[in-house]
Amino acid sequence: MKVTAKTIDSDLATVFVAEMGAGRYVEFVESRQPPRPRLEKWVVILSVLFGCPVGCPMCDAGGHYRGRLTAEQIWFQLETLRNLFFPVAFLPVRLFKIQFARMGEPALNPAVLEVLEELPRRLNARNITPCVSTVAPRGSEPFFSELLAVKERHFQNGRFQLQFSVHDTDPLHRDYWIPAPKWDLTEIASYGTRFVRPGDRKITLNFALAEERQLDPGIIGRHFDPEIFLIKITPVNPTIRAKQNRLTSLTTDAGSILDLPACRSLQADGYEILPSIGELEENRIGSNCGQYVRAFQREDPSPPIPAYSYPVIRWTDEAEKYFS
Repeated sequence: MKVTAKTIDSDLATVFVAEMGAGRYVEFVESRQPPRPRLEKWVVILSVLFGCPVGCPMCDAGGHYRGRLTAEQIWFQLETLRNLFFPVAFLPVRLFKIQFARMGEPALNPAVLEVLEELPRRLNARNITPCVSTVAPRGSEPFFSELLAVKERHFQNGRFQLQFSVHDTDPLHRDYWIPAPKWDLTEIASYGTRFVRPGDRKITLNFALAEERQLDPGIIGRHFDPEIFLIKITPVNPTIRAKQNRLTSLTTDAGSILDLPACRSLQADGYEILPSIGELEENRIGSNCGQYVRAFQREDPSPPIPAYSYPVIRWTDEAEKYFS
């Protein structure tokens, strides 16, 4: 396992590429939210699969699936970032968020549960908040049962964030956005009522909106309790796959999102609406949903990464000088 390349440092995020052997690569990311320093809030985003078998039409991680990462390969990403940015025994970050959401569906890899179980013991930090983002693939019921148990053992009282990527309330259209067997909305709602206990965070239902039609307040109201679930609206990021499929975001303005009739209706019914609008530079860096990995799987990886305009440097012994 070794880091192969990274983007040049940014005030927002840094993307790393690592080779895990047998020509397999993953990406992982560290980011912050200016003007807050990393000591205030630090977010790392880890890969859990080599590619992804789901193949969502806006996600560059889909395709070229080559298996699961081991727990130690996931730990390698996390500890690489920890040692580079905070090479101290005790991690002093006030809020340390670890997202299992870069490349791959976490519910398809039991090693994610191993890492979650070990986090409190192996990672000496003051406030760890894991985040699992999932499409709820059918057949992963044992994963979700154990996820609930791990959360109850180690991450109660708001220290765990669970997100279901729903994207569409219509079952047929949802099959386009998530072209794999998955839980229906009733099953997601049922699990949520078991998962959320007093003091826990609400479960996030994520929608990448290209059309307002994807968000039907009536269907949401029939399935999801606003005391347990909140609605997050994210843009369709300009990935290679999104461009190939001619997908564009309905809006990239938080005010416009809250002003959508569907969102106004949901707010009136007591739902919390979270517009998740990132910085434009994140699209240039590729810190949202994309793959620098593709360039490193070619025979000649020297051409610039096609998806983004942000510079990439090869990892050498001198690369340390690029760290602030």
